[in-house]
Amino acid sequence: MAETQPLLPDDRQPVIISARRTPICRANGALKALHAHELLAPVLRSLLSDAGADPVSVADVVIGNAVGGGGNVARLAALEAGLPVSVPGVTVDRQCGSGLDAIALASRLVAAGGGGLYLAGGVESISTAPLRARRDSGGAPEFFARAQFAPLGLGDPDMGVAAENVAARFGVSRERQDELALRSHRRALASAAAGFFDAEIVPLPGVSGPDGSRTVGADDGPRRGLTAAVLARFPPVFAAGGTVTAGNSCFDADGAAAVVITSVERARELGAADGLVVRGTDTAGVDPQLLGIGAAAAAERLLERCGVAAAELGLVEFNEAFASQTIACLDRLGIPTEHANADGGALALGHAYGASGAALVTRLLAQARRNPAGGQLALALISIAGGMGTAALLEYRSFS
Repeated sequence: MAETQPLLPDDRQPVIISARRTPICRANGALKALHAHELLAPVLRSLLSDAGADPVSVADVVIGNAVGGGGNVARLAALEAGLPVSVPGVTVDRQCGSGLDAIALASRLVAAGGGGLYLAGGVESISTAPLRARRDSGGAPEFFARAQFAPLGLGDPDMGVAAENVAARFGVSRERQDELALRSHRRALASAAAGFFDAEIVPLPGVSGPDGSRTVGADDGPRRGLTAAVLARFPPVFAAGGTVTAGNSCFDADGAAAVVITSVERARELGAADGLVVRGTDTAGVDPQLLGIGAAAAAERLLERCGVAAAELGLVEFNEAFASQTIACLDRLGIPTEHANADGGALALGHAYGASGAALVTRLLAQARRNPAGGQLALALISIAGGMGTAALLEYRSFS
């Protein structure tokens, strides 16, 4: 491995001191009435309260979003949250990686000497996302399901087809995919029952919950009745004779997640007890036909640059868009699949596109605090449409 990359001086070393998220709920379900800025605003308010920070001290709000209507949802949500009009906002679009890339961007601003606090993360309301249309040759609207991510000459497969491509190229069996999916659901159910999600979730009032209540305070994806036998009955969805099914793929979800990023020096001034120091971030490109492997390419380069071996990682969170790409990436990195996603992943909890990368970091901070060990290394990684991946290497540190 390369020589270990040193940390920056405390006045420029970025650290995440608070992380929050909404419940992650199935698209067109419990959160269907809330627009993206309405999902995100309560998270931003909770973060400022957690950090004990004056809203005026927020330098910027950096938010990822993939399928929204544009118009800078970061600024809209910041104002909806009651932040002063002097606080700006910027919206990042790197599709599924948007939330993690927003955190990466904010950490780089701190490292560059930007000062202050940054609220960074992502949001997605698939339920209220606008319909998309382009003009045909006659000027009439021509509706389409998704944007183009790569030139057709390179191949621009749908996500499920790309997941099949990864399974075939890297020899990921149907059995391993189903096994991972079942583990994800069981871990998510166990963590919810243990109350592990309670402290990070911001309940959303004013919407009708699955039990008829007016507050949604829990994820609705994990399935109690799922078994290996049930998973085995799912047919392939994207290719005849394939291995990718509805059971070992994620579902679309609505939700928001964000963090407070500042310098170690400022964190101490705020009285923060601990946090996740950002050791480094990276984004890499891969063949769009194998877009699911992008996270591994980014993580390989990042770990090499930081002088960290996969075996040194204490915590790993990977966005489980599809079991096939999760397994292929972790295999390539030499990380046992059972070592990742201790509380379940997107196969059970759902994939709220632009929010998912930030949800990974939220989970890592919660996990580190459950079992605090100074110097524990954590990795968040996500694969991205168009053939990319983003990874972030974090280190848990206590300031006491």
